[in-house]
Amino acid sequence: MKRLYVSIAIALMACFVNQGRGQTSAKEERLFYYVDTESAFKSLEEHIDQITIVSPKAYDVDEKGIVWGGVDPRVIDLARKHNVKVMPLIKNRGFDQVLLHNLLSDSVAVGRMVQTLVDLCTQNKFIGIQFDFENLNISDRDPYTNMCRRAAEALHEHGFKLSLAVVHRPEENPGTTEYLAWLFENWRAGYDLKKLADIVDFISVMTYSQHTGRTTPGPVAAIDWVNKVARYFLKYVPPDKLSLGIPLYSEHWYTAFDSSPSNVSGQYAHSSANSLDYDGVEALISRFNAKVQWDPNDQVHYAVLDNDGVFEYLYIEDAKSFAAKVELVKKYHLRGFSAWVLGYEDPAVWKVLK
Repeated sequence: MKRLYVSIAIALMACFVNQGRGQTSAKEERLFYYVDTESAFKSLEEHIDQITIVSPKAYDVDEKGIVWGGVDPRVIDLARKHNVKVMPLIKNRGFDQVLLHNLLSDSVAVGRMVQTLVDLCTQNKFIGIQFDFENLNISDRDPYTNMCRRAAEALHEHGFKLSLAVVHRPEENPGTTEYLAWLFENWRAGYDLKKLADIVDFISVMTYSQHTGRTTPGPVAAIDWVNKVARYFLKYVPPDKLSLGIPLYSEHWYTAFDSSPSNVSGQYAHSSANSLDYDGVEALISRFNAKVQWDPNDQVHYAVLDNDGVFEYLYIEDAKSFAAKVELVKKYHLRGFSAWVLGYEDPAVWKVLK
């Protein structure tokens, strides 16, 4: 009996030590976004037991508050069998800024949307809804907060949750360039983080898309930039309400060549970028016989592709870069992470989580 007590004590001490070292624990929420593709469903099927919440990109709303869309019944059934929570996304159609402004300006439309969301959660036994309203202008900051308050009150009254997907922001001021000023006005500054954190159940910060088709080539999410965004959000959002966005996709920059009626010559070339799943990454590396290199500062892999003398760039999010970002979740004792998107990931990501 004495040996049994000693064994139990040692086991308990080990648990406390591991928690102190920042080991992954059951309380760290793992939210994975889902889109309606077979690769996403296959990934969900294979790894459902490593997921806490699945968040399908499911619903759109227009300026009248009319909601449409749906979640694949297979996803709902699979999640229910494995005790995984379902929290679908709703977004302003096409991330249209004018549409969003008109919705926020119409109290009746907001009420119509909120009632629909309560009905959908009730009918489908969702745990709640995540708002993914983007291209939010700074002038709509207060109306957006008010809409979130109305939605949260209605959902909470019926036992459901409201979370928000919020665009990245690394600092208080816009930054040094005209592009960053535009980003600030139209995508970042419309979220009143302090008030929103008091209203909703949690916030998923989109700590990805650091570089996009609008920018020069660069990492999807360099670790120092992710760290900077997380630290800024923690000024306003408690750690137990903050979920760190982690990209599962990679980005390929190349020269696009289009026809344009507004261009005098009728043709023009410009830099563009596409998001890739991990199969697409491996295909490009093989096709161009590219040398993949690790950037120790950004903590991402990258490759330069020589396409007939014109360089293209590949920035890769894989298991190694994923692990670096999960360490930030542990470092700041965050609620967990929100990963975009199932079906795009390096298969070795799941070994990291195990």
